[in-house]
Amino acid sequence: MSDTQQSSSKTSDGKDIAGREFLAFTLGSEEYGIDILKVQEIRGYEAVTRIANAPEFIKGVINLRGIIIPVVDMRIKFKLGTPVYDQFTVVIILNIGGRIVGMVVDSVSDVTTLTPEQVKPAPEMGTAFSTDYMIGLGTIDERMLILVDIDKLMSSSEMGLIDKLAA
Repeated sequence: MSDTQQSSSKTSDGKDIAGREFLAFTLGSEEYGIDILKVQEIRGYEAVTRIANAPEFIKGVINLRGIIIPVVDMRIKFKLGTPVYDQFTVVIILNIGGRIVGMVVDSVSDVTTLTPEQVKPAPEMGTAFSTDYMIGLGTIDERMLILVDIDKLMSSSEMGLIDKLAA
């Protein structure tokens, strides 16, 4: 596949992202988007149980209807300053390859559908996280969503949460 535009608009599982719905959320001053199909539910932030010797970005675990799930604070993961937990802080419960993971973000705003024309390839630059985990940039009028390949990010070796997804 020599066409870079084509390869940049696909997720790690090879699915085309154009015309798909994304959940928009904020971390610091940036707005991000993840595939809505990976989202199981959105919950208010609650205290977590810390796990000894876990990486700093893993806040701990919560009991979600009898299932113990790890909770990752994305602000700590991406070094976006000291996290503040307030009434807007939410935990996005994700289902990644059959594993349930919680992701703490500053807030969620909406669900948006992106057309092929609205998805631009991610530029190579020094962002808070590697462009390996970026699908591209979604443009909606004056807004710009950093589209995250949440499967690839959560199953990365540095996260250590989920075994590599089957290719």
